[in-house]
Amino acid sequence: MRTMQLGLVGFGTVGAGAARLLIDNAAIIQSRTGAKLRLKSIADIDIETDRGIALPDGVLTTDVEAVIDDPNIDIVIEMIGGETIAKEIMLRAIANGKHIVTANKALLAKHGNQLFRAAADHGVEIAFEASVGGCMPVIKTIRESMVANHIQSMVGILNGTCNYILSNITDAGSAFQAALAEAQASGCAEADPTLDIEGYDTAHKLAIITALAYGMEINFDDIYIEGITAITPMDIEYARQFGYKIKLLAIGKRSANAVEARVHPTMIPADNILSSVNGTLNALTITGDATGDTLLYGHGAGMMPTASAVLSDIVDIARNLLTGAGGRVPMLSYPFEHIQPRPIKPIDDITTHYYIRFSALDRPGVLSIISGILGQFNISIQSVHQKGRRSNGSVPIVMLTHQAREKHIKQAIEQIVQQDVITAAPMLIRIEDNQQPG
Repeated sequence: MRTMQLGLVGFGTVGAGAARLLIDNAAIIQSRTGAKLRLKSIADIDIETDRGIALPDGVLTTDVEAVIDDPNIDIVIEMIGGETIAKEIMLRAIANGKHIVTANKALLAKHGNQLFRAAADHGVEIAFEASVGGCMPVIKTIRESMVANHIQSMVGILNGTCNYILSNITDAGSAFQAALAEAQASGCAEADPTLDIEGYDTAHKLAIITALAYGMEINFDDIYIEGITAITPMDIEYARQFGYKIKLLAIGKRSANAVEARVHPTMIPADNILSSVNGTLNALTITGDATGDTLLYGHGAGMMPTASAVLSDIVDIARNLLTGAGGRVPMLSYPFEHIQPRPIKPIDDITTHYYIRFSALDRPGVLSIISGILGQFNISIQSVHQKGRRSNGSVPIVMLTHQAREKHIKQAIEQIVQQDVITAAPMLIRIEDNQQPG
């Protein structure tokens, strides 16, 4: 029986989880793979802290180069994160003819085109199932299970921190800062949560899966990104009254000459299955022309769920090495010669439904002023609420629109806020509701 030698770079949470699975579940992994997967070396700056894993003598080292330059190591597992050192390590390991397993979505979103091309040039593979959705098989589903489909859309919750915070605001009525503090206290949010709450982490994942789904280069820079920091209990309550919940969604859609790729707080119907995904859980609905809707649901982060995805990649590469079938499944779902330039549609060009909350003086004629300006831009109102507690002489005016172009919505709001009856900046939330008439 062949033995595959593995080198792990980064012995943090997920790296330790991967090591634990390789050791504790060695027998079942070996029986399913038909090979022994031996963890030969682990490199980390901290090799003194006890991770609760019994490792053979000589496995731990602080010398990363000793791992990535070791001619006996077949697969390098990159678990250090970040975009600088990790990139250097990955490129050097690739140049040394080593296959790569990574969960580093930020690196792939920013530098994936270079890394995948380098891997192809050196005849090795980069496996990255753990980069999107944790233990949910998002990459495998898009790349393999739905290979015969035109993927029409991908809509999902891909960040557990944001989902936890929004669930807390929804269930407890907490203000954003209080919900964030609770998430940090419970370990669901980082001390610096910027990447999560501003939507960047979700956008990293969306950049990867849009490339896989639509045969395009990875394009993070053109994704529209909006975080959740402005969401208030008031908006969540109004959403509930209209029959919606608010979630931070990754949205990818196929269109004639471009792709929609956007991340922002979104109102979705309360009976949409994504509305019931709460806490730190993730979910993604992928819609294909042959399959219809397919829902993936599970833990998008955490030591062992993510480690499980890492191990699935290791086993896939090991099986390819055993059978000489490397490159059988293209890393980016399409062979490189079939990857075409495909633009991301500017946010101003999208068409959807909108929730708009104005704060206005409590006087006659205010609603007619607002609706008149909306009408000038061909924006029709589906529903409106003009109620709520007066604050400093102002009341909230909340409305849902029929389908409208984003550019026209912004132009109308720009004119509306110039009216002397408007007392504060409005709140705008996009709605994803396929049941609404256009």
